[in-house]
Amino acid sequence: MMAVFDRRARARRARRAAAGRAAHGFLQRALAEGIADRLAGVRRDFARVLDLGGWVAPVLAGGATTLGLARAQVIGEEDRLPFADASFDLIVSAGTLQDVADLPGALLLARRVLVPDGLLIASFFGGASLSELRADLLAAESALTGRAAARVSPMVDAAEAGALLNRAGFALPVVDVDRLTVRYDSLFSGLADLHGAGGGNILVERMPLRRDVLADAAARFATRAGPDGRIAVGIDVITLTGWAPAPSQPRPLPRGSGQVSLAAVLKPPKSYS
Repeated sequence: MMAVFDRRARARRARRAAAGRAAHGFLQRALAEGIADRLAGVRRDFARVLDLGGWVAPVLAGGATTLGLARAQVIGEEDRLPFADASFDLIVSAGTLQDVADLPGALLLARRVLVPDGLLIASFFGGASLSELRADLLAAESALTGRAAARVSPMVDAAEAGALLNRAGFALPVVDVDRLTVRYDSLFSGLADLHGAGGGNILVERMPLRRDVLADAAARFATRAGPDGRIAVGIDVITLTGWAPAPSQPRPLPRGSGQVSLAAVLKPPKSYS
């Protein structure tokens, strides 16, 4: 399989961004709080917790083992987990899986290191995230150079995410999509947050961005400003929930085992006059 993301570039950005988490990591913190809210509704005790990326552990009452490329208890990547099978009751991740090199492999490994009936909750950025920024960069580069290089990582959509959960062998899979809006006063402040939180272009095939292209993109971006002078940027948050298979879990009935005819259920009621 051809590599899409540059692992070394991802590690460099993660180390560089470690000091900027407080200033630029507000979206990851929002995702982490959302995961904590979901866990509050689960009537289970999770003694052994693994946090991929390290964003959720600070908001969990019992803490967690953190794995990441910087400032983590275990230095490593999500698709190369250095843990034995059935090591954790719960795996959480906030805002890191969108640029893992092998997302299908990461989900498969997550399922393997979970105990039977262990839970995965992972939120990451996907879908049409940053569509405004992407469109303006594309238009500017096309107009000034006659070509358009990939500047933003490809995004996973909800349907693809659900298929990956099934492929990894998770039971009772659920995929949710939430839309967040962030407002910036310029393209440059948006890019500062993106890079400050460890994002940015880590594609294997990447080209330098010319200054005139960036300036033109910033001018295009500014035309989107609302009455207050700020520009709205949409972020799609995809949340995956799945359980490691276990015999005690509910299972769908075999096809054809129903006792009630669907036609009878959908038959219109009698009318009386």
